[in-house]
Amino acid sequence: MPATEADGEFATAYIGLGANLDGPQRQVERAIAELAVLPDSRLVAVSTLYRTAPVGPGAQPDYVNAAARLSTRLDPVALLTALQGIERAHGRVRDGTRWGPRTLDLDLLLYDDLRCDLPGLNLPHPELHRRAFVLVPLLDIAPPGLRVPGQGRLEDLARALPQNDIVPLPAGVGSLPGASPQAALS
Repeated sequence: MPATEADGEFATAYIGLGANLDGPQRQVERAIAELAVLPDSRLVAVSTLYRTAPVGPGAQPDYVNAAARLSTRLDPVALLTALQGIERAHGRVRDGTRWGPRTLDLDLLLYDDLRCDLPGLNLPHPELHRRAFVLVPLLDIAPPGLRVPGQGRLEDLARALPQNDIVPLPAGVGSLPGASPQAALS
């Protein structure tokens, strides 16, 4: 059963981060720092930052993608609301364009083993198993054998997709004080 604020239990949530406008690496690094100060939550781990080819309409700049693992007492809807607030603070405008360029995209990928289909919130993220640019960073921070509900083991899902256009950035999250892949932050 997923944790709620009322029961005091913590849930594990995985967040996908991406940006391809207005200094994408800086946008992602700032968003990671903002995840670290979410209420009733603790940033447990962050992945390496990756440069990835864009998916979507028209010519777009490459993306910077990463993943973060949170331990949180926020329920999934409250967490999604907080993530969308961070996006807005970074200039994200939701105009209905799918897969277009953006200053910041934060996706709630997994929340414990919860499966739900609510307006505006589907868990696990419905495209997760089809996107190597999400799976590769997620592998950096997920425990071995993590299962995506209804889809299978994370390792198997990633292995089934081409990963040619996913390149680790040399600085990664190392430019953030105290943050590194698999690092636990207090």
